[in-house]
Amino acid sequence: MKIIIAGAYAIGTYLAKLLSRNKQDIILIDDNAENLERVGRDYDLMTIEASPTSIKALKEAGVKDTDLFIAVTPSETANLTACAMAHKLGAKKTVSKVDNPEYIAPQSQDLFHEVGVNSIIYPEMLAAKDIINGLKMSWVRQRWDVHDGALVMLGIKLRENCKILDKPLREISGPDDPYHVVAIRRHFETIIPGGNDTLKLYDLAYFMTTKDYIPYIRKIVGKEQYVDVKNVMIMGGGRTAVRAVKTMPEYMDVKVIEKDPARCEVLNELFDEDKLVINGDGRDTALLVEEGIHNTQAFVALTSNAETNILACLTAKQMGVRKTVAAVENFDYVDMAVSLDIGTIVNKKAIAAGHIYQMLLDANVDNVKFLMTVNADVAEFIPVQGSKITRKPIKDINIPKGMTIGGLVRGEEGMLVSGNTQIEAGDIVVVFCYDVDKKKVEKLFN
Repeated sequence: MKIIIAGAYAIGTYLAKLLSRNKQDIILIDDNAENLERVGRDYDLMTIEASPTSIKALKEAGVKDTDLFIAVTPSETANLTACAMAHKLGAKKTVSKVDNPEYIAPQSQDLFHEVGVNSIIYPEMLAAKDIINGLKMSWVRQRWDVHDGALVMLGIKLRENCKILDKPLREISGPDDPYHVVAIRRHFETIIPGGNDTLKLYDLAYFMTTKDYIPYIRKIVGKEQYVDVKNVMIMGGGRTAVRAVKTMPEYMDVKVIEKDPARCEVLNELFDEDKLVINGDGRDTALLVEEGIHNTQAFVALTSNAETNILACLTAKQMGVRKTVAAVENFDYVDMAVSLDIGTIVNKKAIAAGHIYQMLLDANVDNVKFLMTVNADVAEFIPVQGSKITRKPIKDINIPKGMTIGGLVRGEEGMLVSGNTQIEAGDIVVVFCYDVDKKKVEKLFN
């Protein structure tokens, strides 16, 4: 597949990293020579120093033979213009990053299709969805629903109360048990576990289960004492915070702390009257106490500074808040945030790149999520009639190393799989991939 990425900034660079793992034919266009030099040095791709809206540069990049054109520069106007031009010059599919939430409304999609923009990415909305999912279950680091919740993947930090530590997985997660452990993050290592592996204290474990058994999972991992989130405090009033507040469930009460008085005025105009906006510094412990931090179940730090967000979450934890969420846009700080036990880490650039990455898989893929904390993908594959994965039970198929199947949805019913499971064409199959050539995975389903 030939892919052109316009914009060698955070999203484009991270996307190049994801794609370079699969040896895709990638061309990166940007007018910043320093950005291109850094990316070209680290990843296997071709770079062109030029404006992404240059007709000459697009033709030089071979846009007429391009399968996917992705515009992720900081300029919304440049992205939309570049996509329209790329489409007119022959690109099969185009994707544009935007900054205006109006553009992602369903009624706007036909307009953009007419001018040659196939897909719109609004990173702040994608990040807000991740944040809300995290707040709905205070004891879970990450949640991912398959087919409207027919299957659910839960990322959970294991503490002393966990009842299934230090036991071989074959004893606690067999064919008859209502969950599978599909991945483990231990210190800085990712493990795709086998039957002899065990769960250890402070592991971040990823469980695949069905919605009915979420309470059971909560019990065995010792998280029953965690209270549901009703009061939320958000530090930082940027666009991600606005999207999160506007999509927050009605039963949650939210306060937004913002340092800039002018931005506070804007927020008061954007929010309903029941949303409280406070002018102050979210790191000020006296302010936090005054605003009820001791009665708050979740603290969300969404300023533009990763260090500030990490420190604020640590402060909130010391003051008794169980659920903390930190926006960490600097990739260099992600591992540090995880090791400090911050809680849920949100990186809207990685989320956006993962969303675009979904479009690049050749198989019939309905959804894909890149799990930054374990450097792995979890995806919904739909096998076609006669594909290799449907010919034999799973135990008799040579599955690539680094791939594991978490479960499947048949009709509307979610089910876990065992070695004896026979996958059928049309099933929605949840596949976990770590350090594996995606082409080998795709061939199983095509």
